[in-house]
Amino acid sequence: TFSFLITSPLINEYLVIIMFGFFGWKITLLYVISGITIGVISGAILGNMHLEKYLVKGLVSEDTQQAKEKVYTGIRERIIFGINEAKSITKKLWMWVLLGVGIGSFIHNYIPQETIHGVISKTGPFSVPLATILGVPMYGSCAAIVPIAVVLFRKGVPLGTALAFMMATAALSFPEAVILRRAMKLQLIAIFFGVTTVAIIITGYLFNLLQLVM
Repeated sequence: TFSFLITSPLINEYLVIIMFGFFGWKITLLYVISGITIGVISGAILGNMHLEKYLVKGLVSEDTQQAKEKVYTGIRERIIFGINEAKSITKKLWMWVLLGVGIGSFIHNYIPQETIHGVISKTGPFSVPLATILGVPMYGSCAAIVPIAVVLFRKGVPLGTALAFMMATAALSFPEAVILRRAMKLQLIAIFFGVTTVAIIITGYLFNLLQLVM
């Protein structure tokens, strides 16, 4: 589950296509590989920590628990069960989704790119962790995230730093934390964000090192 939560926003097909247009196939391929690696390693670490106790109770309905013991053989029964489960989960999550998107949209629209570039460009070797931290409160579509990373890169920000900002925005946005809060306790969200943040920072430094040797 954690591997999916991390990997799906990092390397969705829309983002990959846009990256290919801006950065070319070599950087895009390395980015895809690094995104999958981050998801697999972070998911394995989190999975081995046995964090099930930090899941919010009551998210899984009683019907779901009963379904584990009942086998649905007919297509109609499966469709009805799926619709009922979708309705149940949607009722519990829709407020958190709207709140998260609203907060993210507000931050995205009122923090100019120049401010982000000015802060990152003055931090030297600490630019990667700072870019990652700055990316967390941001929220936006792939069409908005990639151009910001491109602008940072073209203005002299190292490649790994720009990509770390983009990764953090895609995988660790504050609005996502708000949405996850309905299903996870704060301890689990903190651990999830912590492990993923470390992985993104390491990846950012590796890209910066790769840029120096190329």
